[in-house]
Amino acid sequence: MSPLVELRDWLSGRGLEVVLIILGSVLLARFVAWVGNRITDRIDRRSTGGDVLVRSEAAKHRHSLTQVLTWAAIVMIYSIAVFFVLDRLGVPVTGLVAPATVLGVGLGFGAQRIVGDVLAGFFIITERQYGFGDVVSITVTGAGEPATGTVEDVTLRVTRMRSPNGEVITVPNGAIAKVVNLSRDWARAVVDVPIPTTVDVNRVNEILREVGREAFRDPALRPLLLDPPSVMGVESLDLDHVNVRMVARTLPGKQFEVGRHLRARVVQAFREQGLSVPPPPAVETSTTDDDLAREGER
Repeated sequence: MSPLVELRDWLSGRGLEVVLIILGSVLLARFVAWVGNRITDRIDRRSTGGDVLVRSEAAKHRHSLTQVLTWAAIVMIYSIAVFFVLDRLGVPVTGLVAPATVLGVGLGFGAQRIVGDVLAGFFIITERQYGFGDVVSITVTGAGEPATGTVEDVTLRVTRMRSPNGEVITVPNGAIAKVVNLSRDWARAVVDVPIPTTVDVNRVNEILREVGREAFRDPALRPLLLDPPSVMGVESLDLDHVNVRMVARTLPGKQFEVGRHLRARVVQAFREQGLSVPPPPAVETSTTDDDLAREGER
């Protein structure tokens, strides 16, 4: 029998099976990815009503879990397809067990970082530390500044987020040393108002309380606030000015928007009362939650 005849017979027999297995695995993987995207889209629509920032913790967890299960299912489909292809090609799969074990041990030692990333990602998802749509500040081992942004994707290996400037940041899960979740359950807008020491603090407190009451009555801000903004009083004291703090509990991820509105209202109220807001002195301080909030606004 000539080689061409043998090749034709092989292509019409096992070769056709190999092609069908590869084609079927690709189609099945794409179908699984399509189903996963449909599920995540439905979760987002039900939990946010079109708002990508405000969603329940359960919805965030379901979104992240769906992404991970979709990824795991696709990997399993392709892995099974490889074994079927090897079997159709006449490669003894049972004979590959021992070499695969040795290779797995070697990869385990050489890819400890990847294994650590996967384990860290598993605990991030199961412990619900953060999920899709959360505004987080992640401290990466070996990096100076924390990465702050909105989480767009969480897998077993990496966390992908978008910074306030629109940059996409990818962080290996195993390199995460600390996570500050700025949108867990509820958030807090913090507004520090510097005033000269010559101004009556009680008068300023009453102005800020009225600003908070008006903001809570505003139809545009009321849906974002969980309760009326409150005045905490003097937060810090300097030689020529004092800082009066105003705080407001908001929906997750809405603290930046509420903070901007409250600052604008404070400036307007002070102008109407004949007061001015001096700029705070430029001093070097340590990073606080307020600094993270201002960074998120920018």
